Amino acid sequence: MMDTTKVVIITAAGRGIGASTARELAKDHKLVLMSRSNEASELASELGGIGIAGSVTKESDLSRLVETALDKYGRVDQVVNNTGHPAKGDLLEISDCKWHENLDLLLLNVVRMARLVTEQMIEQGGGEIVNISSVAAIEPSLRFPVSSTLRSALSSFTRLYADRYAAEGIRMNSILLGHFENLPREKEEVERIPMRRCGTMEEAARTVRFLLSDGASYITGQSIELDGGSTRSF
Repeated sequence: MMDTTKVVIITAAGRGIGASTARELAKDHKLVLMSRSNEASELASELGGIGIAGSVTKESDLSRLVETALDKYGRVDQVVNNTGHPAKGDLLEISDCKWHENLDLLLLNVVRMARLVTEQMIEQGGGEIVNISSVAAIEPSLRFPVSSTLRSALSSFTRLYADRYAAEGIRMNSILLGHFENLPREKEEVERIPMRRCGTMEEAARTVRFLLSDGASYITGQSIELDGGSTRSF
C-alpha cells in the first residue's frame, strides 16, 4: 500500500515556534527540519525525522534542505517557513547592509523556497505553505521598522503566490503573530491584549496545523492574525 503520510519541511525548527510546530506535526507527518545549529537535527532524531544545519538566508542551504527531503522521501507536500528575529533600530539609522540581510531573512527566504518546491508540488497535485510572520505587517511600528516593512511585503507576496498557483492546488498563507511567550514582554504590553496574556507556542503550532490541513482547503493568500485580539486593523 502506498504511504500517504505527508512530508513537511520546517525551517528555524530548533526551538520556539518551529520546534513546537515540529512536535505538533510529528504524530502524522514525516519531518524534515533545519536550524542554524544542530538543534533541529537533535529534535528530528527525537521525533523520527531528519534534520540539517543551515540558514534560511542562504539559497544553497534551502536547496540542500529540499534535496534532503526529496532524497529521503521522494516528495515535499508542505512547508512551514519560520525564521529568526529581524534587526531593530531607529528608522534611518539602520544600515543598507542590515536591510539587505533582513530581506534575505524575512522575504527572500520564502521566495526562494517557493522556487524550489512549487514545480514538484504541481507535479504531485498540490501542496501547502505557511509563513510565520508578524502583525507588524498590518500595524507598522517604529519599534520594529525592518519587520514592519518586510513582513508587509511578505503578505503581498503571499497574496500574489496564491493568485498564481491556487488553480494548481497549492495554497500559501501567512500567520501574523502578536505577543507570544517566546519573547519577553512588559506588563503594560500584556495588559493591552484583550485576552490579557501572551500566546503560547502550542497555540501557534495548532494554527499552523489547521492551515496545512484539509479543514483549511478553501483558505489561501491570507495573512491571518494570531494575536489574542490585539490588532485593530481591518
